[in-house]
Amino acid sequence: METTAWMQLHGLINAQRDRRPFARATLRRVAAFARPHRRHIVLFVLLSVAGALLAVATPVLAGRVVNAIVHGDEPGTVVRLALLIAAIALGEAALGLLNRWLSATLGEGLILDLRTAVFDHVQRMPVAFFTRTRTGALVSRLNNDVIGAQRAFSNSLSGVVGNLVTLLLTLAVMLTLSWRITLLALVLLPVFVVPARRVGARMARLQREAADLNAAMGTRMTERFSAPGATLVKLFGRPDDESAEFAARARRVRDIGVRTAMAQSAFITALTLVSALALALVYGLGGWFALRGSLEPGAIVSLALLLTRLYAPLTALAGARVEIMSALVSFERVFEVLDLKPLIAERPDARPVPDGPVSVEFEDVRFGYPSADKVSLASLEEVAALDTRGGAEVLHGVSFRAEPGQTIALVGSSGAGKSTIAQLLPRLYDVDAGSVRLGGVDVRDLTAASLRATLGMVTQDGHLFHDTVRANLALARPGATDDELWDALRRARLDDLVRALPDGLDTVVGERGYRLSGGERQRMTIARLLLARQRVVILDEATAHLDNTSEAAVQEALAEALEGRTAVVIAHRLSTVRAADRILVVEAGRVVERGTHDELLTLGGRYAELYRTQFAAVNGGAGPAEAARDDERGLPTPEVAAP
Repeated sequence: METTAWMQLHGLINAQRDRRPFARATLRRVAAFARPHRRHIVLFVLLSVAGALLAVATPVLAGRVVNAIVHGDEPGTVVRLALLIAAIALGEAALGLLNRWLSATLGEGLILDLRTAVFDHVQRMPVAFFTRTRTGALVSRLNNDVIGAQRAFSNSLSGVVGNLVTLLLTLAVMLTLSWRITLLALVLLPVFVVPARRVGARMARLQREAADLNAAMGTRMTERFSAPGATLVKLFGRPDDESAEFAARARRVRDIGVRTAMAQSAFITALTLVSALALALVYGLGGWFALRGSLEPGAIVSLALLLTRLYAPLTALAGARVEIMSALVSFERVFEVLDLKPLIAERPDARPVPDGPVSVEFEDVRFGYPSADKVSLASLEEVAALDTRGGAEVLHGVSFRAEPGQTIALVGSSGAGKSTIAQLLPRLYDVDAGSVRLGGVDVRDLTAASLRATLGMVTQDGHLFHDTVRANLALARPGATDDELWDALRRARLDDLVRALPDGLDTVVGERGYRLSGGERQRMTIARLLLARQRVVILDEATAHLDNTSEAAVQEALAEALEGRTAVVIAHRLSTVRAADRILVVEAGRVVERGTHDELLTLGGRYAELYRTQFAAVNGGAGPAEAARDDERGLPTPEVAAP
């Protein structure tokens, strides 16, 4: 009884967190998720009813055994009743196991469906969604809220049905045995229910405070235990301060844990006391009736056993509504993510990228980053209200064309819009006006699969997963052989390094690849690009983290990889793009100059200014003409980022 009641109190605690009214739309969507499991649900309910019937049968039979002994019946009668009680116990055990299996199947099946739905939906969200959302808050929806929704089936469903049947049958049998004792026993019910609710409210406050503190500690640990966070703490020499702050929060969690344990103990003690008082009432009043001859001795035993099965169902049903509300809140939080519409979706009539060499074309492209209220949720950003600012145009009528096999370079000041242009090509964002074409077809009319198979991108940060070298490379081609993997590593000038690693291709590179140097991580991403063999390549500062020697080696590999392919290259170091077929100078979201390296130097405009600034920083003030002559003679080229 204590265990059952404690489970019900736990439900009350969770339910105190939200008391919003039922939403019919939410219930319909819950029913839609439950529909594939309807056969299991029906069987689950039937087994719950059968279990309730058996639970009531045992006390009745126990009373008959006592009556048979008191009345001096045949020994065979007692034996038969004992065997029947044993059979019922076996049946209850079997039903309990089967019901638990069904409960687990339903609950875990629902978790699978919800998690898969949320994960697949989040995968379709635009990059803007991930730049604003706190990862921990999003992961919580996939874990805590999905499990909370699962409780609606594994706990609430069986609890309501089983407890209702148990309560009705128990009351019916008790009233049949002695209506006066039954009514008097029910008088003690408020003594049990009222403290349970009060303890539940107090526990809810304690648990909310503990949850907030644990979440804060979890966020702090995630940030401080990452490689960049740990480095930052060490660089600023704050380990002792960090330890003291963490210990203070941990002590608060400890104090709350002690108070929670005392509240639990007080509740269990009160429950035990009320149960003992009720049993004393049954034995005392029942015994008085039995001595007067108005009640069978066996009825006293049956009433006492039935009483122990009465209070828990009554308490559970009293809190059934708030229990269900708690589960619905979890469903609503999951549906909140599912209802967030992706800004980028594949059209029903989308077609693949045309075969053969592919051209790239931007025609009068205008674009502004979407505001937060279009791509995110306040609860996922952990803010009171979303920022409605946004939509300001950052690209203004950008137009250019790269013929199949050509290399187009984008240069300019930081924040000019170069990376934004690159992100529109693989549809990380969609244009507001104009069009971006691949092979003469608007990228919005292409299938996502063919777009990814056609276009490859290497970004500046060189991100790697906490996995093996093999797994990180296989993202490009899951079915690649070891020979193909080694060939890609060789062309990226990385094969010697990987062969020297402890497990070769099966060496784990660490979180974000931090076991490798910056240049090695970048060459790993370039090896991944080489393995993919896509027809269009975007290099967004692909050699930014490489030293002179590594850059020269990778430039050779890239020259081989880009041969015959269309490429868009973004670079601050102008030395890396001087061989491009056409260079576009981007400033304030506009293409202000275009031409070859020599043409732009001769023009003497913004490109020449950038080149002169870089060359002067390295060579003491020589002009672009001298720089051009140095290029021809193979002399060192500027390595300093543009302003």
